[in-house]
Amino acid sequence: MRAAVGEYEIDDDPDRIDAEAAVAFLTTQAYWGRRRDAGLIRRQIRESWRVVGAYEATGAMVGFARAFGDGTAAYLADVYVLPGHRGAGLGKAIVRMMIEDGPGAGYRWMLHTSDAHGLYRQFGFAAADGQHRYPRKHRYPRERRYPASAVTPPGSAASRAGPRR
Repeated sequence: MRAAVGEYEIDDDPDRIDAEAAVAFLTTQAYWGRRRDAGLIRRQIRESWRVVGAYEATGAMVGFARAFGDGTAAYLADVYVLPGHRGAGLGKAIVRMMIEDGPGAGYRWMLHTSDAHGLYRQFGFAAADGQHRYPRKHRYPRERRYPASAVTPPGSAASRAGPRR
């Protein structure tokens, strides 16, 4: 699915995603992504249920979001627009395509964020009032955050076989 936003294009084609552009932003500018290494981010993008990118006329990716879920609920992650391209409605277009236009339109969506509350509020996201959250800091080794064996790629024979007994 593609949509135009001024001189930009929003597209959910996973083959078009520039993983290196996402790695560059997430490891240097995103407050939430700096602890992840490039290999982990590439794998998260590859294994995401859905990805959406924003592209300028030259084809360079200037915005991104990914999602993962279980078929009824989904988690929105790594939403960003490069600083020089903000204010053009790209964040709104990315989130709209991700959660309203496509296979996740009827899903229950979740996210964690410390910013852009006004953007997400436009799509029905709200703080969970009355809930107490006790986040625990992750203590993964610097070299590898998650063992490769802990993740079964979606669609693989192992994921279709179900849990091992």
